[in-house]
Amino acid sequence: MAFLTFTKRDGTPWVPKYLTAISKELCIGCGRCFKVCTQKVMKMMGINEDGELFDPQDDDDDDSNRKIMVLEHAGNCIGCEACVTVCGKSAQTHEPMPA
Repeated sequence: MAFLTFTKRDGTPWVPKYLTAISKELCIGCGRCFKVCTQKVMKMMGINEDGELFDPQDDDDDDSNRKIMVLEHAGNCIGCEACVTVCGKSAQTHEPMPA
């Protein structure tokens, strides 16, 4: 299968890998990926004991729940992989786009 390929400034080929998923089980909600993303691809969400997502801004008592990052605007991803370089839990899945 051929993938969408670009050229780096020095002429070498580069295949961008786009963020396609974030693991609810592995993500610890540290927010590092969110901070390095210039494209607003992710959003911080709360997750309760049943695995249901909620907006932590809408919850008055979110101390008992944990937070995770979720893929909000996948189409904004440019495939730079900055987010995966700062993720200490390997919670993200990146894939090249087929040509």
